[in-house]
Amino acid sequence: MSTTPASSAPVAVHSVAAPVATAQRELHAFYRRVPNLGDYGSMAAIEERWILPKARAYEASAPRFGSTGELLRALKEFLDEEEAALPESATFLAEQATLEQFKVVVREFALDGLTESESLLPVVPRLPYRSAMAVFRVLIDELGCGNEEKAHSQLYRDLLTELGMSLRLDDYLDETSPECYAYVNMFHWLASRAPSPQYFLGAYAYFETSVLYAFQSFARAARRLGIVHDAYYTEHLYIDSYHSSHMRTAIRALDEPDLAKIWAGVRLASDIVGEATETAIARARETVA
Repeated sequence: MSTTPASSAPVAVHSVAAPVATAQRELHAFYRRVPNLGDYGSMAAIEERWILPKARAYEASAPRFGSTGELLRALKEFLDEEEAALPESATFLAEQATLEQFKVVVREFALDGLTESESLLPVVPRLPYRSAMAVFRVLIDELGCGNEEKAHSQLYRDLLTELGMSLRLDDYLDETSPECYAYVNMFHWLASRAPSPQYFLGAYAYFETSVLYAFQSFARAARRLGIVHDAYYTEHLYIDSYHSSHMRTAIRALDEPDLAKIWAGVRLASDIVGEATETAIARARETVA
């Protein structure tokens, strides 16, 4: 058995900066409505150009894990290596970004923040029962356990309100980068469109753990800038350790895990989240301080 996580030869990145980038907004629109027959064909064509080649490539190149335990150990190694090599952009956001620059980053992720986790609900009935229940426990928290004030999307609304920014989703459609559209679209694809829900399990197991270090720079920036409604970031730093544990449980609960698909989900999420974050901060740096 060979497990060579983050240090293995990387799969070629199919960047959303390619021509498919212009289709990310269109794909987002498809995901927000019930598609007709023509829409469905266009949606499938975009996915075939954008995310499916990458998923297949990571699946084909996945290490030959001998067990779920070996995969989870490789995931931990991958996350540890990623945390140890955080990009300079994280330091810039945490220590140097002005309020106006921070608002650019908040704007870039508004399409996600305003609808957080709503797109994930369809994955629950696609999963085996025990795995689905572990995921559902995570989603209950994301949605505030039914308490509107505690839902993560409401925490984002509180942040936007303090920053004097719009709460209307449509106001961000023209401003969001293709990479941040891809970030939102990835969650739709994983939950509803991926040929197997096991891609979702790998991606979300990665995501819920990576947030514990990736959101540190956001939380530090908000605190440094005197933002009162920073709970969207600090709540993730608090609750996602619990969520990370439940996502590992969801993987262990599978009677027939497809370890290559789970690993492909890990790598997909790492790529797409990383590209979106780098793009958002790069756009912020272009803003006059």
